[in-house]
Amino acid sequence: MSDSPHRGRSAALSDLPTVDVSAMPSVLARIAALTLKYRARVALTVATSLVATIASMTLPRLYGHAIDDALRLSARGHAGVARHALLVTAALVIAATLTRGVLTAAAGYQSEYLSQRVAYDLRLKFFQQLQRLSFGFHDRVHSGDLITRGMLDLEGTRAFVQTSLQQALSLVMLISFSAYMMISADRLMAVLGLAFVPIAGFALARMGFLLRVTWLRVQQLMSILTLTMEENLQGIRVVRAFAGKNFEMGKFDEAAGNALAYAFKRITLRYRGVSAMQVSFYGSMALLLWIGGGKVAAGRMTPGRLTEFLGYMTLLQAPIRQVAMIFNSMARATSSGGRVFEVLDLKPEIADRPEAKPLAPTEGTLRFEHVDFRYAPTSKPILTDLSFEVRAGKTLGIVGPPGSGKSTLANLIPRFYDVSGGAITIDGVDIRDVTLASLRQYVGLVQQEAFLFDASVGHNVAYADPWAEDQRILGAAKTAQIHEHISGLPAGYETRVGERGVALSGGQRQRMSIARGVVPEPGIMIFDDSTAAIDAVTERKVRDGLAHATSMKATIIIAHRLSSLMHADEILVLDEGRIVERGTHPELIAQGGVYADLYELQTRSDARATLEGEAEDAPARREARA
Repeated sequence: MSDSPHRGRSAALSDLPTVDVSAMPSVLARIAALTLKYRARVALTVATSLVATIASMTLPRLYGHAIDDALRLSARGHAGVARHALLVTAALVIAATLTRGVLTAAAGYQSEYLSQRVAYDLRLKFFQQLQRLSFGFHDRVHSGDLITRGMLDLEGTRAFVQTSLQQALSLVMLISFSAYMMISADRLMAVLGLAFVPIAGFALARMGFLLRVTWLRVQQLMSILTLTMEENLQGIRVVRAFAGKNFEMGKFDEAAGNALAYAFKRITLRYRGVSAMQVSFYGSMALLLWIGGGKVAAGRMTPGRLTEFLGYMTLLQAPIRQVAMIFNSMARATSSGGRVFEVLDLKPEIADRPEAKPLAPTEGTLRFEHVDFRYAPTSKPILTDLSFEVRAGKTLGIVGPPGSGKSTLANLIPRFYDVSGGAITIDGVDIRDVTLASLRQYVGLVQQEAFLFDASVGHNVAYADPWAEDQRILGAAKTAQIHEHISGLPAGYETRVGERGVALSGGQRQRMSIARGVVPEPGIMIFDDSTAAIDAVTERKVRDGLAHATSMKATIIIAHRLSSLMHADEILVLDEGRIVERGTHPELIAQGGVYADLYELQTRSDARATLEGEAEDAPARREARA
């Protein structure tokens, strides 16, 4: 046992997967490729960004020419002409600025629209993938991690589409156009003005590399934080009942502290890169001003041309400041997008075969043929050599100690897992050869854990068939002996049951679950200890109601309480995944084996304990009377 109650969380930090930095280009390319579905929007974003950039780049040239023209005309005594030229230049500057402003806003709108559409598509794909992945995947991966990937990671991916693609495009065009204009005017001045680019590029590239690692750690730690909060909220009644507030606060504080530490590390890396970039930028501007001012003083350069160079540098100042944001967004998108694609790229373990056809039942006979099952190739067997048959109109009972494989057996029939050996057939057709949709429509499984959605009673009962007629819903509720309770609720079948059915008792939730399983009228019904929370009297009524509803179906009842399956046509007794006894209730009692012992324990042990207790207390009572 761990010495510290929080050691499990700390260990999780050291167990985080390693970061594959080589995946950065491919992940960003995949994100960019998602935008190709909206080529018209991409083209419009590029066009507006390009024209806005060109409008911006005309400003330094206008300033330079205006200054040179004003100085030349003034020197010649043409002050009025100089003022007129300045007014014309001012008008052109206003026009260019307005054009830049309008087109920049249009480009921003288009990139925002594009990012939201990409996020919408990606969100649907992610959720659809979660519905396709098998139970085995969900057994291994905590829902808190999946929620983090589907919310925070997906938002990080979207932000890259919105900001980085547009800003990176504008920045590349600004630097390219500025470099061309500066080089064509004065190569030495151009070299001085653009000297910051390789220095800033190296610093920012290093920052992006390190941020990629840090962002991935942050996202992984946010998954742990989400997991901690989700578990606490789901088990809030247990936490309150056992006064676990301090323990839970300790877990959450540790998870939040780990995430905070990496967030600070990310901020430190970002501002180091920003500092290096700004120092190099202002260093280049200082050199440009020093050398350029010397040229102006020596008469080798006009003041307007120096103003033009400084104007190009000023235009680059704001986009250059955004470079850090771009690299930060790229780093986040690489880590976030990688985590999203990691789920999207998974192949479902349980899927339709290429030649699978819809199930077409005739007699409705379910058969297990020497079935073996284990959860992993190297794990111990859960079921071994199971063979039995259930025909339509017949009921099979299954009983056994905890861990004997009863629920696993039930989960194999709708193909939540695939058998490791042998076969399960319906009317002689292997269930692996039919489509999952048709199989799960034909097989109805009512589980012990009666999960209810935060919706109305009617929506919960009709979940398997939302278009079911009211009479079918009412009939299913009556069969499950829950109709009278529902009728007494404030809004009847429109009453909301609360999160996970918190407004109902355990027995009521189980009866709601039974009603939900009856509504679609499946051909095979499986009840996996679905009456464990129902009292004996109500259970008998439910059983009588189900007898009519399942009279023409193959029915399997898994239970710990033998009264739930004594009426079955055949009963299987499982132990460590094997059938150790089989027969009807009278036959198994006559065998005097495991089933008979269990029956004796359930029906007579309480009475015997009462008699023994009274016998032990008799001497004390006699002594007290004396």
